[in-house]
Amino acid sequence: MEISPIYYAKPDYIETGKTKNYLFELTEFFQTQEIKYQERILGGKTIIENDVIVRGDLRRIGGGHAVVVSVGRYCLLSANSVIRPPYKIYKGVFSYYPIKIGDHVHIGKDSVIESASIGSYVVIGKDCVIGRFSIIKDCCKILDGSVVAPNTVIPSFSVFGGNPASLIEELPECVLEYFESLTKDYYHNKFLSDK
Repeated sequence: MEISPIYYAKPDYIETGKTKNYLFELTEFFQTQEIKYQERILGGKTIIENDVIVRGDLRRIGGGHAVVVSVGRYCLLSANSVIRPPYKIYKGVFSYYPIKIGDHVHIGKDSVIESASIGSYVVIGKDCVIGRFSIIKDCCKILDGSVVAPNTVIPSFSVFGGNPASLIEELPECVLEYFESLTKDYYHNKFLSDK
């Protein structure tokens, strides 16, 4: 259960100030405000790689939530992933609903996320599709290429995989510390140079 280290050139990233988030310069971070607004929805020490699309501009019509996408601390949104809020039609009105991503979450390359919430200490593999309104509890792993059906609830300490994703095995309770050390090491050792 390794996340291979990848090193980045620091000049390719924008640092968001006090929270020390790093956004790839060409990332499509759809928001109505500038980076100060992004700091409110990024918990801190989060890395957003190249060609990631975070659809924070999709909101409910009328009086909805001000923050539609929120991401915790020490998260990694890998290249070409798409994070967008789930949606549904209720009483004839098309609405988007907020998505909350916890701390120490690693979202793999080319994954599409439309869940209602992702807990803390979660690793989502590459090429995954996480269906609308699914809920991923704390301390989980989703294997590469998995498709999680809409409205699925993935319990804590489980490994899901396949299409449609189903329970493969259970994780030991010590995985919490392991995922935390992985994400912190990844963040602190990410840049090749400060040039």
